[in-house]
Amino acid sequence: MSNMPRVGETAPDFEATDDKGSTVKLSALKGSPVVLYFYPKDDTPGCTTEACSFRDAHEEFEKKGIKVMGVSVDSEKSHTKFRDKYNLNFTLVSDKSKDIAAKYGVLSDRGVASRVTFIIDRKGKVAHVYEKVTPKDHSSEVMNKIVELKLA
Repeated sequence: MSNMPRVGETAPDFEATDDKGSTVKLSALKGSPVVLYFYPKDDTPGCTTEACSFRDAHEEFEKKGIKVMGVSVDSEKSHTKFRDKYNLNFTLVSDKSKDIAAKYGVLSDRGVASRVTFIIDRKGKVAHVYEKVTPKDHSSEVMNKIVELKLA
């Protein structure tokens, strides 16, 4: 995957709509660590497993002031259904234009986002990139890395 931001680089900013119809701007979250995870499609087995792992760990992320955002090319409506079906308690960002996935170098040949996670530090810099993600244990893997990097 080309043009993927590397550790130490500024995470590309974006503005998009979330599952609640609100505008989300990455640069507005400076001051908080952000877990930006890209996934292929709402309500598919791997993506649901990954989303539910972040849902179940949400309290721990929130206590440490960490924002979690899932990004796919699905519509806001699809995100809302996905959120409601699984009681997801973090932001789902709609990237219908595929601009965000392209900026992060994670747009697959199939035109969906690949399963890649970026940990972004308080200053808006990429602190870690997971190019290979196992959905089941991903949220604890991410939390351990955030602790190890002393980001929260």
